[in-house]
Amino acid sequence: MSSAKIVLPAPRPDPSPSLGPRPTAKLLATLLQPLLEQCHPHAPALCQPLALSYYWSVSESEYATDVMFKSSAALARLYPALIHQGIQHFGSTDVLRFLGHKVQANGRVHGNDQGEILSSLKHRPEGLRLKHEANGNSVKLYDKQGSVLRVETTLRRPHQFRVYRASERDPEQKKRWQVLRKSVGDLHRRAEICEAVNGRYLEALASVRAGQSAGKVAQVVCRPLIKEGRRYRGLNPWAEPDATLLALINRGQWTVSCFRNRDLRAALFPGRADAAQVRRQSGQVTRALARLRAHGIVKKVGGTYRYQLTTQGRQIITALLAARQANVDKLIALAA
Repeated sequence: MSSAKIVLPAPRPDPSPSLGPRPTAKLLATLLQPLLEQCHPHAPALCQPLALSYYWSVSESEYATDVMFKSSAALARLYPALIHQGIQHFGSTDVLRFLGHKVQANGRVHGNDQGEILSSLKHRPEGLRLKHEANGNSVKLYDKQGSVLRVETTLRRPHQFRVYRASERDPEQKKRWQVLRKSVGDLHRRAEICEAVNGRYLEALASVRAGQSAGKVAQVVCRPLIKEGRRYRGLNPWAEPDATLLALINRGQWTVSCFRNRDLRAALFPGRADAAQVRRQSGQVTRALARLRAHGIVKKVGGTYRYQLTTQGRQIITALLAARQANVDKLIALAA
């Protein structure tokens, strides 16, 4: 039985990836001047009395990342699973995380995010498109020309982000983080932000594997094992405690920042607790993390108290959660 999965390079860190030399606003204005002369030939005469010039800005920008497949058939086998992963498992906090917003440790939407968060599927002439939108900005997924998987970020409201630059009033002063403008002078920062969004989204999708049954993927982790002389029980994704834990660590918000014991504890045990309860809850999470590490689901980030899903762990959790949420009538129909 054949299988296919996305293999991605490590995403560049945000906020300071390097995309090469950064063109200045003055240079971009010079490059755009021929367009102004073509579309508005009288502009120099109108601007000359007051020594004015055009201020070039970007109302909306799109940045795409393409993943090439060897054939249309290879992408066609995987694409339905990617769509299912995106629409079924990416919640509001995941969408916010992809688009560069901060979320609370307990996985809830921050109170400062008051706008709508939407995920939608739409049939277009070229195929099925999945789109996630938050506060006017969006990231979408679609298959292009049969063998190209494209993730595309659209920025309409750049003011939600920051750029490291000097003030426009005093260009010679020390640089600091300031609101991202619509000016073409900040295009380099737009590209950095969008590249990071695409990378986070593709990283979250990379757990999907097509062509393998859920039983085969989960065969090992559902059995008890002995590691370094200690016995660890198998996972039971059909039991509520294990299913809740697996769904929690599979959240897209942990793709970049990873998660800590306290993050899981806050999500699993909401509400206030006294010191004794906190110690018991922390010990329970520690034992759960040790079990997940023994099964190869998570690994510890060196030199920190943070954990992250392994590649194998993402694939296993995706298969287990998809099987758990499958419609019984459809499964019976497939088995008939």
